[in-house]
Amino acid sequence: MFRAVFCTILLTFSVLSLSASEYQLKSPDGKVVVAISVGEQLGYTVAYNNNEVLDFSTIAFEFVEAAPIGKEFTVLDSKQSTVDETWKPVLKRYDEIRNNYNSLVLYTQESRFPKRLVNVEFRAYNDGVAYRVEFPEQFAGRENTMTDELSVFNFADDFTCWSADYKNYVSSQETEFWKKKISDITDKMVTGLPMTIEVADNCYAALTEADLTDYAGMFVKPYSKAGKFALRSDLAPLPGQPKNGNKVVFKFPHFTPWRVLMLGETPGDLVESEIVQNLNDPCEIEDPSWIKPGISAWDHWWSGEVKMEQDVILQYIDLASEMGWDYMLIDWQWYGMYNQPKADITTPAEQLDMPAIFKYAKSKNVKCWLWMYWTDVDRSVFDAACALYHKWGAAGIKIDFMDRSDQKMVNWYHRIVTTAAKHQLMVDFHGAYKPTGWRRTYPNLMTREGVMGNEYNKWSLCMTPEHLCTLPFTRMLAGPMDYTPGGFLNRMPDKFRNGTPANVMGSRANTLAQFVIYDSPYQVACDHPDNYRGQTGVEFLKKVKTVWDDTHVLNGKIGEYITMARRSESDWFIGAMTNSEDRKLEVALDFLSEGEYKMTIYSDTDETPVHGEAVAEIEKVVKKGDVIEIEMVAGGGYAAVLESVQ
Repeated sequence: MFRAVFCTILLTFSVLSLSASEYQLKSPDGKVVVAISVGEQLGYTVAYNNNEVLDFSTIAFEFVEAAPIGKEFTVLDSKQSTVDETWKPVLKRYDEIRNNYNSLVLYTQESRFPKRLVNVEFRAYNDGVAYRVEFPEQFAGRENTMTDELSVFNFADDFTCWSADYKNYVSSQETEFWKKKISDITDKMVTGLPMTIEVADNCYAALTEADLTDYAGMFVKPYSKAGKFALRSDLAPLPGQPKNGNKVVFKFPHFTPWRVLMLGETPGDLVESEIVQNLNDPCEIEDPSWIKPGISAWDHWWSGEVKMEQDVILQYIDLASEMGWDYMLIDWQWYGMYNQPKADITTPAEQLDMPAIFKYAKSKNVKCWLWMYWTDVDRSVFDAACALYHKWGAAGIKIDFMDRSDQKMVNWYHRIVTTAAKHQLMVDFHGAYKPTGWRRTYPNLMTREGVMGNEYNKWSLCMTPEHLCTLPFTRMLAGPMDYTPGGFLNRMPDKFRNGTPANVMGSRANTLAQFVIYDSPYQVACDHPDNYRGQTGVEFLKKVKTVWDDTHVLNGKIGEYITMARRSESDWFIGAMTNSEDRKLEVALDFLSEGEYKMTIYSDTDETPVHGEAVAEIEKVVKKGDVIEIEMVAGGGYAAVLESVQ
């Protein structure tokens, strides 16, 4: 799982001490420059590709029991190092991930009483900057209640950004990422992360967090005290607390999450980045071989309402078997009414014979996942429930409607995932907060929602082509998203209507492309078996993967279009989507290996603007260096599989 190449070596070239309290840290390629100052305040600036990204941005904390931390620091010691290593992810977009950064740790102490110790580590990667604060062991046994973290992000100008307003700290984090100026963000908003920023033509950034452990999830809000275009951290309050109430309760020692500024020359560079995972600890599951990515059939709550009956479940198991998919997801009401005091997640509804269902699934080479409401899980003896699911032969669990990211809920997520891992169960969180890379440490955490996904086609008009082309550059930067693609009742935007069974906005080729573009090692296909059988594009869904050996963003513009290429062993898959404009793109197949490939293409046709399900299936032979033309209608897409014929 892990191979170290070169790590922890004293730097004399990447960290320059300018004075007793000023330091400069550069990325290995020299494009990222962080200037750090420790004295009256603890702060830093960031530049990338000769562009000023952050002006002086400070770090501070406020507590119930003691004076704020944030002023008059003395540096007691410092540690400079570099790390260059590779590791093999279980849930992969690349066969190997390189973790290469230069680090500076500053050991500081307040200059005045109570002279608390505060350590801060900065890391400069080629694809971003991150820092976290450590409150080391001191004042033994004392409990600390943090009311505010003042991590400031003082942007150098009124840059264009894409951000989500969740309206409330208690939410499923499902909404659009709107294009705006930083100055358009108001104190009334609950602005979630990631937030993507266009700094210059050759500089894009995204603000997020990594390794969220025993801490509150972070939002951002304006902070005029630091500058006209400054934002600051805004932590989710503990349950029952007002927004300015208690946020984090801890004892020393304790770490904050990493505050992350992803950086790249193009929007696609942000999509390709693995900085969020790199900032998490290595895998703690000794043998993760039981963790199996794959596609799942899903009973038809989405396309025709729940019918929690034995024959319906078997129907979807049959679909998974026919398609060669690994899984079938048994959704809500399998244990009867949910979110009730007497709800029991170990007792199936009376109309279901659960042992028979799992026996049938096994005979079809399919494994089942089980849905449950989080409050029912919380009331259960969860360890015993997991043991029962493992005995049944369940592959994983989908837990829903948490709708919080406060410290208590963050710790609850961790308890659920680690307990599930003991019983070899994978996990999918819905009604969830954004990922923070913890799937590196516990890769049985396959995916999560926290995204305005396909189900919104059922009751809203929000699933626009623009939204679909924005998600890869915003929400997906944090990690996998259970968007639940695969709706085959395709309607173009001008003909789309809400209803049951649910239509999806966009062309059939657009739907196929989502399986390539949207990251989710556990990919849940949303439609009814009858809507797949005999349809063009089904063969693509039998071949497409959910994890990859290589990933390339070939082109893209936030909210407008994207083309991605993914490799699985020797075969490649291409997916492209466009917004509400017709689009032609040329793509060079420079990423291929030598030799010929049979390319099967699924593309929009002249009929697609009228009939969204119209899709052409074309075969051709291509080789490395060829240039292909991708044509998409408004709201359309393009998908292809390239199979080596060597």
